[in-house]
Amino acid sequence: MQWIDHLRDVDWDELSALYRIAPLGEKSPDYLRTAFGNSRYVALVYADGRLVGAGRALADGVDCAYLSDIAVHPRHQGGGLGKAIVESLVRRAQGHRKILLYANPGKEGFYLRLGFKRMNTAMAMFADEATALATGVVAAV
Repeated sequence: MQWIDHLRDVDWDELSALYRIAPLGEKSPDYLRTAFGNSRYVALVYADGRLVGAGRALADGVDCAYLSDIAVHPRHQGGGLGKAIVESLVRRAQGHRKILLYANPGKEGFYLRLGFKRMNTAMAMFADEATALATGVVAAV
């Protein structure tokens, strides 16, 4: 496997396809170019020249780092690649007072096993609140 920590030569259409089949939803190439371009840390993993894993972290350098968009191709899931991507981003974000992420419903156990803890006070606003409610990402109040 080849690990890349920069955005030179990224095929944004390939990255968009990875998110679709991972499945992490529909994220256009332009959307991903902006999101990854504004992230402090990125991890892209290739096998035989094909993108099979990706993740990113927003970070301010001292207080907070936020891991996002951890995606692994279905043929590579269950073999430790997702764990390795998360661990790589966490290692690079060391020194921040807190490292956050939010898990898709049903994936919480994966992140708990990697050392993340449930938060009692996390709050969020979503552009598409109806979908966030319907998918269980947020609770109705």
